[in-house]
Amino acid sequence: MAQVPSPVTIVTTTDGSGRRWGFTASSFSSLSLDPPLVLVCPAKSAGSHDTFVAAERFMINILSAEQAAIARHFARSGHDKFTTGDMVPCELDLPGLPGATARLACTAHAVLDGGDHSILVGRVEAVYVGDQEPLVYHNRTFTRPETASPALAAAR
Repeated sequence: MAQVPSPVTIVTTTDGSGRRWGFTASSFSSLSLDPPLVLVCPAKSAGSHDTFVAAERFMINILSAEQAAIARHFARSGHDKFTTGDMVPCELDLPGLPGATARLACTAHAVLDGGDHSILVGRVEAVYVGDQEPLVYHNRTFTRPETASPALAAAR
């Protein structure tokens, strides 16, 4: 699967006490147009897992090519991921990245078992779309779309 290019996202939410939670994910996909559903898959071993499967709302920040450092920061565990101040309240008042390629604010639709991950299905309630080039995860590294797929680069 390392050879399959995928978008890099940071998924965020807030819990009942207002604490912000987030993780980096490349397991993200569109699921349905009608209704508008997307899915993201947090690891069951992650410290934020239980918060996300119980969340009523969550935000999927699709990172721009310039945001690899933020992706690495949110991928590490054992620290407050929000101390750098990159996230601000955005759609549905969820933590979002102003420079993201896109943001999808979702309400929880379903939580499914996915082996060592859970599958969070979200109904898209609000969308922001920017014009930044996306960050891609390919061959176990962050890259740009042109270098992740020669076919994609040739098509441009």
